[in-house]
Order: sequence, then C-alpha cells, then structure tokens
Amino acid sequence: MVKRYIKVLKRIWRLWFIILIVVIIVVAFYNLLAAIILTIITLILFITSYIPSLFFKSRVLRYLKGYYRITQDEINQHFDDKQEKIRKVLFELFQNQADKDWLVILINNSYIFYNSDIVEKYKEFYEKGYGEKKIFTLLQKVNMETRAEVKAIQNTLKNNDRL
Repeated sequence: MVKRYIKVLKRIWRLWFIILIVVIIVVAFYNLLAAIILTIITLILFITSYIPSLFFKSRVLRYLKGYYRITQDEINQHFDDKQEKIRKVLFELFQNQADKDWLVILINNSYIFYNSDIVEKYKEFYEKGYGEKKIFTLLQKVNMETRAEVKAIQNTLKNNDRL
C-alpha cells in the first residue's frame, strides 16, 4: 500500500513542471495578476534550485585539491550518499579541464584526480624525455598504481593541448 503512494508521489514529482504550467494557465484565465506572481515565484524557485549544486561542485573541487592523487572510490567514501552527484561533478571536471592546472583522467570507468603538482612533475619528466616506465617509477611515490595511469595522463594532456 505504501509503495503505491510512493510511486504516485514519484510520478507527480517527475511531472511537476507540466502540472505547474497547467496551473498557471488556468489561473491566468481567472486572474492575470495572480498568474504573473505565480510565474515570478516559480522562476525564482527554479533558479535557486541550481545554487546547491554549484556549492556542492565547489566543495568537491576544494576537497580534491587537498590531495595529490585521489580516486573516485576514495571521494565516495568521504561524501557518503552522493555517489551519483560526485560522478556527475567528476564528469563535468573531466570535460572542462583544458585551461586548468589539475587533471582528471578516466580509467576502467573510474575517475582519478591529480593535483597541479603531479601534473607539473609529469610535464617536467615528459619534457626531459623520460619514457613511460621511468615516469611511472618516479611517480610511484605519490601512489600511482599502474602504467595505464601514466598513459592516460599523457593522452588527456595531449587531447587538451597542455603537453
């Protein structure tokens, strides 16, 4: 019985925008001023609904910058119940990192964040002409686990024209 109510509430929640537009149109037929006020209130609520996501993204980025290297699983442990949001934030960071000093790579369907210090060291080693194996052995001190990470860093930096 309770599951039915939850399903109905979820369906209403998904359709709230359409229901709201219908209500505003109906109210507009009877009282134009009330419809305008309701529309303004709706727009204000809709705009303010994006503010928490902006705060969350900046909070995650501030947390990430405190580590040299951190994986998605380690981030999920810190932000317990927000795994989907973290994945979305990491995806956005991965897509928009061309002019940033840090780096996000994707390996085995999991994101890894590297601080600016690691990226600068990698660039330094790459410019000196070190190979993938030599760079991997030098960067193992910061918990780099596989040579695939070194290759992914190189590919990501090249794709963003940062190398």
